[in-house]
Amino acid sequence: MPYILQVTLVGLLAGVFGTSFGGLLTVILRKPKDVMLSGVLAFSGGIMLAIVFADLIPESMEIGTMPLTFGGLFVGAAALKLLDVYLPASFHQPGGLDGDGTGANFRRTSVLLGFGIALHNLPEGLAIGAGYMASETLGLGLAIVIAIQNVPEGMAMAGPMKAARMPGLQIVTWTGLAGLPMGLGALAGGLLGSVSPLFLSAALGFAAGAMLYIVFDQLLPDAQRLGVGQSCTYGSLLGIVFGLFVLVLVH
Repeated sequence: MPYILQVTLVGLLAGVFGTSFGGLLTVILRKPKDVMLSGVLAFSGGIMLAIVFADLIPESMEIGTMPLTFGGLFVGAAALKLLDVYLPASFHQPGGLDGDGTGANFRRTSVLLGFGIALHNLPEGLAIGAGYMASETLGLGLAIVIAIQNVPEGMAMAGPMKAARMPGLQIVTWTGLAGLPMGLGALAGGLLGSVSPLFLSAALGFAAGAMLYIVFDQLLPDAQRLGVGQSCTYGSLLGIVFGLFVLVLVH
Protein backbone atom coordinates (compact mmCIF):
# COMPACT_ATOMS: atom_id res chain seq x y z
CA MET A 1 0.00 0.00 0.00
CA PRO A 2 1.44 3.46 -0.91
CA TYR A 3 2.51 5.34 2.21
CA ILE A 4 0.30 8.37 1.59
CA LEU A 5 -2.71 6.06 1.17
CA GLN A 6 -1.86 4.41 4.50
CA VAL A 7 -1.70 7.81 6.19
CA THR A 8 -5.06 8.80 4.73
CA LEU A 9 -6.64 5.52 5.81
CA VAL A 10 -5.36 5.85 9.38
CA GLY A 11 -6.74 9.40 9.59
CA LEU A 12 -10.06 8.25 8.17
CA LEU A 13 -10.34 5.37 10.64
CA ALA A 14 -9.41 7.61 13.59
CA GLY A 15 -12.11 10.11 12.66
CA VAL A 16 -14.88 7.66 11.83
CA PHE A 17 -14.18 5.30 14.73
CA GLY A 18 -14.01 8.06 17.34
CA THR A 19 -17.25 9.83 16.44
CA SER A 20 -19.21 6.67 15.63
CA PHE A 21 -18.13 5.05 18.91
CA GLY A 22 -19.40 8.13 20.73
CA GLY A 23 -22.67 7.73 18.86
CA LEU A 24 -22.83 4.05 19.82
CA LEU A 25 -22.26 4.88 23.49
CA THR A 26 -25.13 7.35 23.36
CA VAL A 27 -27.40 4.71 21.81
CA ILE A 28 -26.46 2.19 24.51
CA LEU A 29 -26.59 4.59 27.44
CA ARG A 30 -29.89 6.20 28.27
CA LYS A 31 -28.38 9.61 28.96
CA PRO A 32 -24.74 10.12 29.93
CA LYS A 33 -24.46 11.92 33.25
CA ASP A 34 -22.77 15.32 33.32
CA VAL A 35 -20.00 14.03 35.57
CA MET A 36 -19.23 11.27 33.05
CA LEU A 37 -19.08 13.75 30.16
CA SER A 38 -16.89 16.01 32.28
CA GLY A 39 -14.44 13.20 32.97
CA VAL A 40 -14.29 12.11 29.32
CA LEU A 41 -13.74 15.67 28.06
CA ALA A 42 -11.04 16.37 30.66
CA PHE A 43 -9.40 13.01 29.97
CA SER A 44 -9.29 13.84 26.25
CA GLY A 45 -7.82 17.26 26.98
CA GLY A 46 -5.12 15.76 29.19
CA ILE A 47 -4.13 13.27 26.48
CA MET A 48 -3.84 16.04 23.91
CA LEU A 49 -1.68 18.16 26.23
CA ALA A 50 0.70 15.23 26.73
CA ILE A 51 0.99 14.70 22.98
CA VAL A 52 1.54 18.39 22.23
CA PHE A 53 4.22 19.07 24.82
CA ALA A 54 5.97 15.70 24.87
CA ASP A 55 5.96 14.94 21.14
CA LEU A 56 4.55 17.47 18.66
CA ILE A 57 6.48 20.57 19.75
CA PRO A 58 9.82 18.78 20.41
CA GLU A 59 9.54 16.98 17.06
CA SER A 60 8.79 20.23 15.25
CA MET A 61 11.76 22.00 16.85
CA GLU A 62 14.08 19.10 16.08
CA ILE A 63 13.11 19.10 12.40
CA GLY A 64 13.07 22.88 11.93
CA THR A 65 13.72 25.92 14.09
CA MET A 66 12.15 27.39 17.21
CA PRO A 67 10.72 30.47 15.39
CA LEU A 68 9.18 28.20 12.75
CA THR A 69 7.63 25.97 15.43
CA PHE A 70 6.12 28.83 17.40
CA GLY A 71 5.03 30.60 14.22
CA GLY A 72 3.15 27.47 13.17
CA LEU A 73 1.71 27.14 16.67
CA PHE A 74 0.39 30.72 16.57
CA VAL A 75 -1.13 30.26 13.09
CA GLY A 76 -2.76 26.97 14.17
CA ALA A 77 -4.39 28.55 17.21
CA ALA A 78 -5.46 31.59 15.17
CA ALA A 79 -7.03 29.36 12.50
CA LEU A 80 -9.14 27.56 15.09
CA LYS A 81 -10.11 30.91 16.62
CA LEU A 82 -11.37 32.11 13.22
CA LEU A 83 -13.29 28.87 12.85
CA ASP A 84 -14.96 29.53 16.20
CA VAL A 85 -15.78 33.12 15.25
CA TYR A 86 -17.56 32.09 12.06
CA LEU A 87 -19.37 29.09 13.54
CA PRO A 88 -22.26 29.48 15.99
CA ALA A 89 -21.31 28.55 19.56
CA SER A 90 -23.88 25.72 19.54
CA PHE A 91 -21.62 23.81 17.12
CA HIS A 92 -19.11 23.23 19.88
CA GLN A 93 -21.16 22.76 23.03
CA PRO A 94 -21.67 19.17 24.18
CA GLY A 95 -24.11 20.39 26.81
CA GLY A 96 -26.35 22.42 24.50
CA LEU A 97 -28.71 19.63 23.60
CA ASP A 98 -31.98 20.61 25.19
CA GLY A 99 -33.68 22.42 22.32
CA ASP A 100 -37.39 23.20 22.45
CA GLY A 101 -38.56 19.62 22.82
CA THR A 102 -39.49 18.99 19.20
CA GLY A 103 -37.98 16.29 17.02
CA ALA A 104 -37.28 18.76 14.20
CA ASN A 105 -35.31 21.03 16.52
CA PHE A 106 -33.30 18.11 17.90
CA ARG A 107 -32.45 16.99 14.37
CA ARG A 108 -31.40 20.54 13.46
CA THR A 109 -29.16 20.71 16.52
CA SER A 110 -27.48 17.43 15.60
CA VAL A 111 -26.85 18.68 12.05
CA LEU A 112 -25.25 21.88 13.35
CA LEU A 113 -23.08 19.96 15.78
CA GLY A 114 -22.11 17.46 13.09
CA PHE A 115 -21.08 20.24 10.72
CA GLY A 116 -18.92 21.89 13.37
CA ILE A 117 -17.32 18.57 14.34
CA ALA A 118 -16.60 17.77 10.68
CA LEU A 119 -14.85 21.13 10.21
CA HIS A 120 -12.80 20.62 13.36
CA ASN A 121 -11.72 17.21 12.11
CA LEU A 122 -9.84 18.76 9.17
CA PRO A 123 -7.00 20.33 11.20
CA GLU A 124 -6.90 17.26 13.45
CA GLY A 125 -6.41 15.12 10.35
CA LEU A 126 -3.67 17.53 9.27
CA ALA A 127 -1.93 16.80 12.56
CA ILE A 128 -2.04 13.06 11.87
CA GLY A 129 -0.72 13.46 8.33
CA ALA A 130 2.10 15.79 9.34
CA GLY A 131 2.92 13.54 12.29
CA TYR A 132 3.28 10.53 10.00
CA MET A 133 5.67 12.44 7.77
CA ALA A 134 7.86 13.10 10.85
CA SER A 135 7.70 9.52 12.12
CA GLU A 136 5.27 6.63 11.96
CA THR A 137 5.12 6.36 15.76
CA LEU A 138 4.18 10.03 16.13
CA GLY A 139 1.46 9.73 13.50
CA LEU A 140 0.05 6.57 15.09
CA GLY A 141 0.12 8.11 18.56
CA LEU A 142 -1.75 11.17 17.31
CA ALA A 143 -4.32 8.99 15.55
CA ILE A 144 -5.04 7.06 18.77
CA VAL A 145 -5.30 10.22 20.85
CA ILE A 146 -7.53 12.07 18.38
CA ALA A 147 -9.80 9.03 18.01
CA ILE A 148 -10.30 9.06 21.79
CA GLN A 149 -10.86 12.82 21.77
CA ASN A 150 -13.56 12.37 19.11
CA VAL A 151 -15.65 10.08 21.32
CA PRO A 152 -17.30 12.90 23.34
CA GLU A 153 -17.86 14.83 20.10
CA GLY A 154 -19.75 11.85 18.71
CA MET A 155 -21.76 11.69 21.94
CA ALA A 156 -22.59 15.39 21.62
CA MET A 157 -23.87 14.94 18.08
CA ALA A 158 -25.83 11.78 18.91
CA GLY A 159 -27.63 13.23 21.93
CA PRO A 160 -30.24 15.27 20.04
CA MET A 161 -30.65 12.47 17.48
CA LYS A 162 -31.62 10.11 20.25
CA ALA A 163 -33.96 12.75 21.68
CA ALA A 164 -35.59 12.92 18.22
CA ARG A 165 -36.09 9.12 18.43
CA MET A 166 -33.95 8.32 15.40
CA PRO A 167 -33.05 4.62 14.97
CA GLY A 168 -29.76 3.57 16.59
CA LEU A 169 -28.19 2.49 13.29
CA GLN A 170 -28.86 5.91 11.74
CA ILE A 171 -27.34 7.65 14.77
CA VAL A 172 -24.13 5.61 14.55
CA THR A 173 -23.95 6.11 10.76
CA TRP A 174 -24.38 9.89 10.88
CA THR A 175 -21.89 10.35 13.72
CA GLY A 176 -19.40 8.25 11.78
CA LEU A 177 -19.84 10.44 8.69
CA ALA A 178 -18.81 13.49 10.74
CA GLY A 179 -15.36 11.89 11.07
CA LEU A 180 -14.77 11.53 7.32
CA PRO A 181 -13.05 14.93 6.85
CA MET A 182 -10.23 13.73 9.09
CA GLY A 183 -9.15 11.44 6.25
CA LEU A 184 -8.96 14.47 3.91
CA GLY A 185 -6.97 16.38 6.52
CA ALA A 186 -4.55 13.48 6.92
CA LEU A 187 -4.10 13.33 3.14
CA ALA A 188 -3.37 17.06 3.00
CA GLY A 189 -0.98 16.85 5.96
CA GLY A 190 0.85 13.94 4.38
CA LEU A 191 1.20 15.64 1.00
CA LEU A 192 2.22 19.03 2.36
CA GLY A 193 4.45 17.57 5.06
CA SER A 194 6.51 15.73 2.46
CA VAL A 195 7.43 18.95 0.65
CA SER A 196 10.34 19.92 2.90
CA PRO A 197 11.56 19.51 6.51
CA LEU A 198 10.89 23.21 7.20
CA PHE A 199 7.30 22.92 6.00
CA LEU A 200 6.86 19.78 8.06
CA SER A 201 8.15 21.62 11.14
CA ALA A 202 5.63 24.42 10.54
CA ALA A 203 2.83 21.87 9.96
CA LEU A 204 3.59 20.14 13.26
CA GLY A 205 3.59 23.53 14.99
CA PHE A 206 0.27 24.34 13.34
CA ALA A 207 -1.18 21.06 14.58
CA ALA A 208 0.08 21.77 18.11
CA GLY A 209 -1.52 25.22 18.11
CA ALA A 210 -4.83 23.88 16.81
CA MET A 211 -4.90 21.14 19.45
CA LEU A 212 -4.01 23.55 22.27
CA TYR A 213 -6.84 25.84 21.22
CA ILE A 214 -9.31 22.96 21.27
CA VAL A 215 -8.12 21.91 24.74
CA PHE A 216 -8.22 25.34 26.40
CA ASP A 217 -11.18 26.84 24.58
CA GLN A 218 -13.51 23.83 24.46
CA LEU A 219 -12.55 20.60 26.18
CA LEU A 220 -11.44 21.86 29.61
CA PRO A 221 -14.03 24.68 29.92
CA ASP A 222 -16.83 22.25 29.02
CA ALA A 223 -15.42 19.66 31.42
CA GLN A 224 -15.34 22.27 34.19
CA ARG A 225 -18.88 23.42 33.43
CA LEU A 226 -20.28 19.90 33.49
CA GLY A 227 -18.10 18.65 36.32
CA VAL A 228 -18.97 17.68 39.85
CA GLY A 229 -16.32 18.23 42.49
CA GLN A 230 -12.88 17.68 41.01
CA SER A 231 -13.89 15.44 38.11
CA CYS A 232 -12.26 17.83 35.62
CA THR A 233 -8.98 17.94 37.56
CA TYR A 234 -8.71 14.19 38.01
CA GLY A 235 -9.84 13.47 34.45
CA SER A 236 -7.21 15.77 32.93
CA LEU A 237 -4.44 14.37 35.15
CA LEU A 238 -5.37 10.82 34.20
CA GLY A 239 -5.44 11.88 30.55
CA ILE A 240 -1.91 13.31 30.75
CA VAL A 241 -0.59 10.13 32.36
CA PHE A 242 -2.37 7.97 29.79
CA GLY A 243 -1.10 10.14 26.94
CA LEU A 244 2.49 9.78 28.13
CA PHE A 245 1.97 6.03 28.47
CA VAL A 246 0.71 5.84 24.88
CA LEU A 247 3.76 7.78 23.68
CA VAL A 248 6.11 5.40 25.47
CA LEU A 249 4.17 2.43 24.13
CA VAL A 250 4.19 3.51 20.47
CA HIS A 251 7.86 4.48 20.60
